[in-house]
Amino acid sequence: MSDVHKTIQKWHASFRKGSDFDSWGQLVEAIDEYQILARQMQKEIHTTSSTDFTEEQKKNLGKIATCLEMRSASLQCTQSKEEFKLEDLKKLETIIENILTYNKEFPFDVQPVPSRKILAPGEEEDLDLDDEEDAGACASEAYASRAPGTLLPRLPSEPGITLLTVRIEKIGLKDAGQCIDPYITVSVKDVNGVDLNPVQETPVATRKEDNYIHFCVDVEIQRHVEKLPKGAAIFFEFKHYKPKKKFTSTKCYAFLEMDEIKSGPLVIELYKKPTDFKRKKLQLLTKKPLFLHLHQTLHKDS
Repeated sequence: MSDVHKTIQKWHASFRKGSDFDSWGQLVEAIDEYQILARQMQKEIHTTSSTDFTEEQKKNLGKIATCLEMRSASLQCTQSKEEFKLEDLKKLETIIENILTYNKEFPFDVQPVPSRKILAPGEEEDLDLDDEEDAGACASEAYASRAPGTLLPRLPSEPGITLLTVRIEKIGLKDAGQCIDPYITVSVKDVNGVDLNPVQETPVATRKEDNYIHFCVDVEIQRHVEKLPKGAAIFFEFKHYKPKKKFTSTKCYAFLEMDEIKSGPLVIELYKKPTDFKRKKLQLLTKKPLFLHLHQTLHKDS
């Protein structure tokens, strides 16, 4: 079996897994699987050296990724009028299986996601000669349209169980006004850097003031505090768009360790990329008093 056929087989299995979770009512797991699959397809589309798929096939993959994101959004917002139903999503299974030979009209009137590269933390290191070189010329541009984040709802409360809401207030950066489409990716990792929860992304921040970018969003941690293992940490990766290079770059990151989980405001340090999820080699971003400002709320149903 060729590599491209293995990739398609892997995508199909991922799609089936996500749609099964969806039909069983396991929404958090379904959203996680859909978003992982969408990102895998987007990565294939935006890899300029890839010759496994034709441009038309890449366009269809982009539309499938859009549909996966639309279904994820529908699951996250039950009040949405633009609901993308599971029965609609399932129509894509045949297209995924037969992406190399599919030649019919795509069943939904959607557009592929914008052709931006979304690189893993550290991947941009070889490209990023100067973090500010391209920002100034585009600082006055309107924010490009982007999905309104992937934040998840709070888990159901249970007696004796503690839930955590982390409000991201603002982040301090010396070049805050030059960052385009800034947002924060939130993940919960164990001591080995393995994901414990679905990764969430904030909406793009639209308010900048002096050296601060204001987010003012609540992130609901998708695990009971009591079930967070020893050595786990909550990571906050600050990302922004680089128009000249056409990719989204991780600028810096911060993390919250288990002994720091307590109700009230908290200010945490920012570290240089690439993100070190194992927290072995940490380098402060700056010596200036610029931090990530959070406010934690613990919810316990007695």
